[in-house]
Amino acid sequence: MEAVGTEPHRTTMMDLNEAKRILTAFEAEGVEYVLVGSMAMAAQGLVRATRDLDFFVSPLAHNIERLKLALKHLYDGDPNVDQISAEELAGEYPAVEYVPPHGEYSIDILARLGEAFHYETLEFEELELDGIRVRVATPAMLYRMKKGTVRPQDRLDAETIRREFGLDEED
Repeated sequence: MEAVGTEPHRTTMMDLNEAKRILTAFEAEGVEYVLVGSMAMAAQGLVRATRDLDFFVSPLAHNIERLKLALKHLYDGDPNVDQISAEELAGEYPAVEYVPPHGEYSIDILARLGEAFHYETLEFEELELDGIRVRVATPAMLYRMKKGTVRPQDRLDAETIRREFGLDEED
């Protein structure tokens, strides 16, 4: 994953209020995205600590321009945002880690994850979170994304999702 922006300090946890601020900016600019990862779990009612925010985005050029506008509005015109490109997100390595100028957390921006998960094929639902429309991966999708990874936290998350949403192990 290419890193864009400030070197991360990651001394603070990403909190739901900061995530809502980012989601509001994405909605204001019309960014086509799906929230995944632990903040998607939080939106689905399963809260755990995290230091980043994970999104899949449409890699189409007009959408990446909208994404960049949203990030620039959030982070005072941060020139590092211009390093994010539609070509890269549509290319061989379709992932960017953006670290805002304060360096306290990162935003992982993906168009696909290997051949297993693509923005275009993610199952999502629209939820309302304190008046903000949020496109979030379904519990079954989150489970599939996390159950087969090597990271122990992802496997724990997968088991929690499976248990809390009554999913079958095959889901």
